[in-house]
Amino acid sequence: MRIDRFPDFDPGKFLPGTRIEIRREIESATIRSALFDFDGTISLIRTGWQQVMVEMMVEILIQYPGEGETLEQLTSNVRKYVDRLTGKQTIYQMVRLAEKIRQRGGVPADPLEYKEMYNEYLSHHIRCRLEGLRKRRITPDELMMPHVRTLLEEIRKHGIVLYLASGTDLVYVQEEAQLLGVAKYFNGGIYGALDRVEDFSKAAVIQHIFRERRIQGRELVSFGDGFVEILNTKEVDGTAVGVASDEVGKQAVDEWKRNRLIQAGADLIIPGYSERQPLLNYLFRINCA
Repeated sequence: MRIDRFPDFDPGKFLPGTRIEIRREIESATIRSALFDFDGTISLIRTGWQQVMVEMMVEILIQYPGEGETLEQLTSNVRKYVDRLTGKQTIYQMVRLAEKIRQRGGVPADPLEYKEMYNEYLSHHIRCRLEGLRKRRITPDELMMPHVRTLLEEIRKHGIVLYLASGTDLVYVQEEAQLLGVAKYFNGGIYGALDRVEDFSKAAVIQHIFRERRIQGRELVSFGDGFVEILNTKEVDGTAVGVASDEVGKQAVDEWKRNRLIQAGADLIIPGYSERQPLLNYLFRINCA
């Protein structure tokens, strides 16, 4: 059970007959570009990555005892900053780990070493999923959010240019997008974390979209289940769709995600894409105004 959590938010209003929650009415604009997060928004290959990261960090930090801190308290604190940085490059969480080690009187390794360690842990966790996809024992749809492929196809039909941006390393995002058969939809490009932190951020991808497409904030819509991409979108006055996906059951709203996405400024909250048609009608009715 999660101890740390964002404040609970009361339900907003919903599109009639749907579970699409409207937190903020969208003003008239012509949407020309769409930015998607990857893990948890499209792909379920890395489901469980947060727990893998938390367990690794706790395993390291427990070697540097805090003052009167229980294992439960340590785990809760680690989960808090892992979750808060979700959507940013993995290296930022490893930088925070190094800071915590230093605060506890230890001498940390380079954050890149912790990132490599985490990638090894996670590779073990998802190995069977990737092998299943490569050998076609698992179909791509089994490891994606339901109906997301149809959603991407429908958005492309509207003439919208699609971009994919992830805090996961670019080489992994490219491979996994190919394995899932969704890389072809992102005619605007696929972006992911690079070795040099300063070479990638979701905020920078958004600025690239604005320059390349010569668009303004309201002409961009973003879909994501993380705090960062929603916040970055709202900072430039874009439309933010928070995907409060239950990555295990794939149907219900994850309340913790929902609260976090609302706090980040999401305009809409959806549990997934089963109600994609009313969602698209709501978003793209704007184009006919």
